[in-house]
Amino acid sequence: MKIFINDISVNLIAVSEEINSDIFDVVLNGLTTNIDSKKLRDDVLVREATQNQVQALINLMHVKKFKHLDSITFAVQPESYESIKEAVKSQFKVVKAGGGIVAKGDKILLIYRKGKWDLPKGKLEKKEGKREGALREVEEECNIKARLGEEITHTWHTYILNGKKHLKKTYWYRMECVDDSQMKPQLNEGITDVKWMDQKNTRQAMVNSFRSIRHVIKKFYSLSTNLI
Repeated sequence: MKIFINDISVNLIAVSEEINSDIFDVVLNGLTTNIDSKKLRDDVLVREATQNQVQALINLMHVKKFKHLDSITFAVQPESYESIKEAVKSQFKVVKAGGGIVAKGDKILLIYRKGKWDLPKGKLEKKEGKREGALREVEEECNIKARLGEEITHTWHTYILNGKKHLKKTYWYRMECVDDSQMKPQLNEGITDVKWMDQKNTRQAMVNSFRSIRHVIKKFYSLSTNLI
């Protein structure tokens, strides 16, 4: 499970064997080390993480800014994974959303919302299917017509609304542009620009985006044989 909290990637993984620590900058053992939040920077691995440690750090990340932390990975025993995952989710109100990457030739569609390049997405309506909701949100936010394709991935990210913690699960789909002749941003959703970008321009735009969006786009290109 990967959750983005304040644009930091928080990963919960089940491992039964020794994990390669060479790719991490800070390695801690949850069973033998008290986790000092001041030492969390760059990419962190916590081996043998306990449920209390996972929950405590996730709570802390909502009230404290970790300016130097890029990601934190909690490695837990396989038999504990599901219970810890459910304990984490229980701290939030879970919200479901849908979005997509719309392709047109060798370009994809990006939106500019609240000072960041983003992908069109939005909350699913009551009793709405995830595929139908994803297509509706994309078409509404960009004023285009699109054809729904396969699921790319899903992401989790948290936010606080009216003092309550929310955990949003967004389902992402590949889509093909059918008609963009009336394309325009949905201004009442804070979108000020809608733009087709090739892979090079997309990479440049991602400098001013979110880690969760970069994750989705990277997954899209890794699955796509038409745009690479």
